[in-house]
Amino acid sequence: MSKTKADQIIADARRYKEEREKGYREQALKLYPWICGRCTREFSHKTLRELTVHHRDHNHDNNPGDGSNWELLCLYCHDNEHQRYEEQVRYGGKSTAQANSSGATFSPFADLKSMMQKR
Repeated sequence: MSKTKADQIIADARRYKEEREKGYREQALKLYPWICGRCTREFSHKTLRELTVHHRDHNHDNNPGDGSNWELLCLYCHDNEHQRYEEQVRYGGKSTAQANSSGATFSPFADLKSMMQKR
């Protein structure tokens, strides 16, 4: 395979990934508050680029419109989540981080009813 053909394949793959991400990222940002689901850091328009969409089942092609396979995570928590997943795949079972963690601790909609009544 020539270098230019390989370069074209890589460029096409990157473009496809970016287009796919735009769709589900925009949907997730409309559905969920701009808060990391793990560390509860809040984001504004200025820092929104640091908030990522995590696929709970790790399948980036599984993008239901209701957002049930997504959660918003900051860059750091997202990297940590994927590291834990890689450890589980590589070594089996639960990693130390998974054994000590019970998943998301923040529920952004927990008090939604009272917040809506205040308006």
